[in-house]
Amino acid sequence: MATISEVMARLCSGAEEVLLESELRQRLKAKRPLRVKAGFDPTAPDLHLGHTVLINKLRQFQDYGHLVIFLIGDFTGMIGDPSGRSSIRPALTREEVEVNAETYREQIFKILDPDRTRIEFNSRWMDKMGASDLIRLAAKHTVARMLERDDFYQRYSNNQPIAIHEFLYPLVQGYDSVALKADVELGGTDQKFNLLVGRQMQEAFDQPPQVVLTMPILEGLDGVQKMSKSLNNYIGIAEPPDQIFGKLMSISDDLMWRYWELLSFRPPAEIKRLKKKVREGANPRDIKMELAVEIVSRFHGATAAKMAREEFINRFRHGAPPADMEETELLSAGPSLALAHVLKQSGLTSSTSEARRMIRQGAVRVDSQRVEDIDRELSAGPGCVYTVQIGKRKYRRVRIKPFPRKKVQS
Repeated sequence: MATISEVMARLCSGAEEVLLESELRQRLKAKRPLRVKAGFDPTAPDLHLGHTVLINKLRQFQDYGHLVIFLIGDFTGMIGDPSGRSSIRPALTREEVEVNAETYREQIFKILDPDRTRIEFNSRWMDKMGASDLIRLAAKHTVARMLERDDFYQRYSNNQPIAIHEFLYPLVQGYDSVALKADVELGGTDQKFNLLVGRQMQEAFDQPPQVVLTMPILEGLDGVQKMSKSLNNYIGIAEPPDQIFGKLMSISDDLMWRYWELLSFRPPAEIKRLKKKVREGANPRDIKMELAVEIVSRFHGATAAKMAREEFINRFRHGAPPADMEETELLSAGPSLALAHVLKQSGLTSSTSEARRMIRQGAVRVDSQRVEDIDRELSAGPGCVYTVQIGKRKYRRVRIKPFPRKKVQS
């Protein structure tokens, strides 16, 4: 049985802030299951590894017997979270929110224990709230306090518009904690203001204020900006095993340790031991491979992780293309088709201009041979099948056929 100090050490490890640690310790001493809340706005259909930093921490609370309330903000999603934004965020329709929320439900149990998880939608109580109720809720906060938020303050100072409905977002998120009687709420560092509004709202409704635990924001594959689908620097947890594995192997050796600390389920002492191995001469690539195996196993199982590892070794150490390469059939009006058009039409690039840029950069290979001629043509006809590659991870088998000739009637 772990001591309170040991439990505190694990639950607080990796967290940016815990407000207040003394309150969390007191609640743990009460030896009752805590209600641990985290809210997710279904603004995009898929979860990525950046989201799992928070979900992993929720799982740690579950490991000690606590109840996780996974709150899908279907009501707040229609407002649009203004956190960290310099402009008004477009609100989602109810239909868009419901579609995205369903994918969340399918993905979270890859990490969370279903027996200790309660999924809630904040429309359950917010849809019942009338205009007069919302006005009374708004009366419990001030404009001055709202403008203490950095993003609101910056926009106000720069004469950029702040819509009234944006002030409702932190109020509703705060009221969620009242409705759920949350003991603890988790969020990213960019959510700190909203989480603290939750404490204030609970006090206004004569509830003990929740403990706030903020988690760091995970950098994307570029190692600079926040992991985000819009920045195309993300690793989606529903992506195929070989893609997850390959993307993890592409991160820098320095960034690898950030991923180990925020994503791995191994104890800090084990990660410290791995760092020592690298200092003593172990190849960082091998340590990175251990992380990739752990992450792929979590979302796709041990067998898929083993196969992804073997596939990676085969492709990147021996230059072999993936065995399950996608095949595309293209039609050409003439005897050949420009490589730039092949790249675009097969989905390897989004445009022919991007394709030409990739060719100039030396990132394109045809049948394992680097191509640097932007005017390169690929022949069309029977048996004209090519393995086309961009970079280290994007492959396509392309079959090019000429348009069928029309029969001339005599």
